[in-house]
Amino acid sequence: MGHASGMKPVILMLVAQVVLAGVSIFFKLAISNGASVPVLIAYRFLFSTAVMVPLAFFFNRGKRAKLTWKLIFQGFLCGLFGGPLALNLLLEGMALTSATFMSAMANLLPAVTFIVGISVRLEKLEFGTWAGKAKVLGTLTGLGGAMVFTFYKGFSIDFLNSDINLLPDNSSSQMALPASHQHLLGAFLCLAGVFSYAIWIIIQAKMSETLPCHYTSTALMCVMGFFESTIYALCVERDWTQWKLGWDIRLWTAAYSGIMGTSLVVTLMAICSRLRGPLFVAIFNPLMLVIVAVPCVLFLDEKLYLGSVLGAILIVSGVYIVLWGKNKEMSGLVPSVEIQIQKSLEIIVTSGSDDDGFPAQMKMIDNKINERKEIIMPLK
Repeated sequence: MGHASGMKPVILMLVAQVVLAGVSIFFKLAISNGASVPVLIAYRFLFSTAVMVPLAFFFNRGKRAKLTWKLIFQGFLCGLFGGPLALNLLLEGMALTSATFMSAMANLLPAVTFIVGISVRLEKLEFGTWAGKAKVLGTLTGLGGAMVFTFYKGFSIDFLNSDINLLPDNSSSQMALPASHQHLLGAFLCLAGVFSYAIWIIIQAKMSETLPCHYTSTALMCVMGFFESTIYALCVERDWTQWKLGWDIRLWTAAYSGIMGTSLVVTLMAICSRLRGPLFVAIFNPLMLVIVAVPCVLFLDEKLYLGSVLGAILIVSGVYIVLWGKNKEMSGLVPSVEIQIQKSLEIIVTSGSDDDGFPAQMKMIDNKINERKEIIMPLK
């Protein structure tokens, strides 16, 4: 019985990563078939709102918080930075590069969040400690891996290639730019999307102090994200045929990403975080890169190069180095410090990619009272 209980979080996390990888692949197929990125994101939030609002009503009905202007504004910012802004950037970046590239860049979230945390004085360098050195080293390693992934190709790795290609023959990028310029612009958009997610994490940490009910806070974010993404899509998409959903890849992408990629993953991450803690959840995030890369190379006509492999290894290594440093830092907290931070802390994070899979994937980290302060910055 104990063994089964110990395997439960592992199985749930593997399921969550497979679901998030599926989000990336669905979006890649939909975009390649000519779907509008802003419209897909608007429909994604429509489906996630339809699921999360009832969940919040039933599971947090005894913990309803007073709806203040401050809470509404925080929800607006969370919906913006963790929703349409991040997902549009990541998905547009994926359209110019590949699902594998976007998944790799999304793994920079811990390093980027560390940089944003330092800039707003929520993190300290503490270079004199092993934990501080590890966080800096992991950040530099991850950023170096992103540079390798972006600018170095090397020879092609062909042993995974197959004759199956699920992409349409007329699939092409939305922008008429040279391939090298497209790749560079796509890398910039993906990085900007990761920065947007990092800002969202910081804001969400503040919002959780006001609203410590994770279903309600997620539902509020989904509602805000739906209105924001819909307004943006209406402004930029003039082709009304893009809003028509039939029984095709657009409907499946919107429904799968909203229901499975948001609602189910939020629930699974919350369960695993309570059973094993936030660090356990974060450790599984880089698996999505592998889960995305294999089917993309086999069935979506993506090419695997030496630079891609080396860059991915450096990025994933950077993730684990940062997480090790964060764990070391938390294990070194003295009781007097812990007393000052004994309050419920909940951080919602996306693997982002969305989205894009993103990762965006929304992940819930719920640190209960009497646990050490744990601000881990895992992927979307």
